[in-house]
Amino acid sequence: MSTPIRSRVRTAALALSAAAVLTLGTTATTGAAAAPAPDPAPSPASASAKQGPTSVAYIEVNNHSMLNAGKYTLADGGGNAFDVAVIFAANINYDTNSKKAYLHFNENVQRVLDNAATEIRPLQQKGIKVVLSVLGNHQGAGFANFTSQQTASAFAKEMSDTVAEYGLDGIDFDDEYAEYGKNGTAQPNDSSFVHLVTALRANMPDKIISLYNIGPAASRLSYGGVDVSSKFDYAWNPYYGTWQVPGIGLPKSRLSPAAVEIGRTSQSTVTSLARRTVGEGYGVYLTYNLDGSDRSADVSAFTRELYGSDAVYTP
Repeated sequence: MSTPIRSRVRTAALALSAAAVLTLGTTATTGAAAAPAPDPAPSPASASAKQGPTSVAYIEVNNHSMLNAGKYTLADGGGNAFDVAVIFAANINYDTNSKKAYLHFNENVQRVLDNAATEIRPLQQKGIKVVLSVLGNHQGAGFANFTSQQTASAFAKEMSDTVAEYGLDGIDFDDEYAEYGKNGTAQPNDSSFVHLVTALRANMPDKIISLYNIGPAASRLSYGGVDVSSKFDYAWNPYYGTWQVPGIGLPKSRLSPAAVEIGRTSQSTVTSLARRTVGEGYGVYLTYNLDGSDRSADVSAFTRELYGSDAVYTP
């Protein structure tokens, strides 16, 4: 069995990043499981002190704490700088004996889930939604190669059961590193992701389903007269440092054409992408790799444009 993914590598993103600066402005383990918990109500301050696009932070839990997302507030009004925090990442793995895909958590993801009371609830109590990203793991299993509605629905149930068990706010799909065909698995087909998303939305009608707009699944959103685009709450550009409108039928309010890597994308680009987000009427702003350092300068580079306020870091 392959070692679970340790980090997200973006060769294409790095290649595009420099070009984006020039062309900006054109479209281009084990433990006791946490008890189920209802979604906590947002605090009055976080719910009312901020208006503007939804800001998203992917956090590499192999290296960093989910709590980092709750350490940034707006100097003006005190609202959260981040609205959605994404646990990066669980995996879709493949059992070569049963020949089935299954949901896998490495020791760091499992630690976050088992310690939901201290790793997840504090964010939710601030009004920050916590979503679990699911990523391929070099084993041939992916969202785009389920060969029947039944197998797709079974995996959807694993995901929705996890959301319910740990009191999460949703699931994020990231169709990378699947290595379709490995271990004798099937190649992508047109029905797989449609069946998977349809079943997941039926299982969790009031939870977030988001799409990291990359891979074979992202280009297979319609089958047999069913288009699952509207079943997603959000979709975002996967290439950091660039502007790219996701090719999915969602309103601008649910899309993030901007994507930045905190601490790596230049602050000038972060600012320009945020300004363009507001100027062109888009409702989401995606960030990646929020670590435990004081990144208030990087965060302020977009909060000034999105919300008219600097960000304050509180350790």
